[in-house]
Amino acid sequence: MLSRKLGLPTWDKPSLACLASRVPYGISLTREILERINQAEEFILSLGIGQVRVRHHREIGRIEVEPADMEKVIYHREKIGAKLKALGYTYLVLDLEGYRPGSLNLVLN
Repeated sequence: MLSRKLGLPTWDKPSLACLASRVPYGISLTREILERINQAEEFILSLGIGQVRVRHHREIGRIEVEPADMEKVIYHREKIGAKLKALGYTYLVLDLEGYRPGSLNLVLN
């Protein structure tokens, strides 16, 4: 809110957490994994989707977007599928609960 009041040009940009927050506990972080996530998210954002997280579950790329953007993901599913498979994901899923910060923490007790 403050950045909007100050008239900053980035006031409506989505929050961007560290790419490591897309990797579940127990999976070692590597440059390759982080680059894969970054490229996947940048591609999906380029399709006009405002907020995206690609959660890395080894061979599965779990895509989280705002519920309002789910139709866009489905519309672009072939492009997204081709890109993410080229990046090394075997399976792709659209999380029906949508984008939610900290979703990887659900497995913690």
